Amino acid sequence: MRPINDAHVAKPGLAVVEIAAADDQTAFAVQELLATRCAVAAADRTIHEPGEPGVRLRCYLDLRQQP
Repeated sequence: MRPINDAHVAKPGLAVVEIAAADDQTAFAVQELLATRCAVAAADRTIHEPGEPGVRLRCYLDLRQQP
C-alpha cells in the first residue's frame, strides 16, 4: 500500500485505518461498521499483496464529524 499522507492525520480526530481481512466481503463489512460511528472516506476496492494472506483495505476517518 502507499505510504500514509501527513494531511490524513494532521489534526486531532483524523485517522487512517487499515483493515486486513480474509476476503473483500469481510473488509467492506468492517468499513461499513466504522461508517456507522464516524465520517469515513470509504475505499471502493481492496488490495491483495502477493505472498500475503487475505486482502487489505484503507479508509480515512474523521471523528470530529457525525456519519
